[in-house]
Amino acid sequence: MSLLHDIKEGDAGKAQFIRFIINGCASAAIHYGVYLALILAIDHYIACITGLMTKATATSIAYATGYIVSFAFNFYFTCRFTFRAAPTLRRFIGFSGSHAINFILHIILFSACMYMGIHRLIAPIVVMGIAMLVQFTILKLVFRK
Repeated sequence: MSLLHDIKEGDAGKAQFIRFIINGCASAAIHYGVYLALILAIDHYIACITGLMTKATATSIAYATGYIVSFAFNFYFTCRFTFRAAPTLRRFIGFSGSHAINFILHIILFSACMYMGIHRLIAPIVVMGIAMLVQFTILKLVFRK
């Protein structure tokens, strides 16, 4: 009960961070779920796509697609749940800018994980953990009142 109270009524900064983590985990689950579904489809139909693209390219496209799908969910819930603010064009632009930076960070980190030989099912988890901390810092600036 104390945690629920802290999320709703607690110290504003602490409550925002807890809500950010909850929202981030939900967004990450959506991102990873879409990525995993596409990876399974790629693995199932790899014989059909080998003439069109490499498995590495298909994996990167699956990762980017998962990111984009989770973006829509994330914007709405970042406004309403995390920062308790109305979605506005200014916030959408700021959110999009912060996510452009975050997306570049994701691609760099994901590519580094692939280069280091981290398994393609584990790499997104590593990337999301690092990027989440950077994103919270940027979004606090976007959603300050």
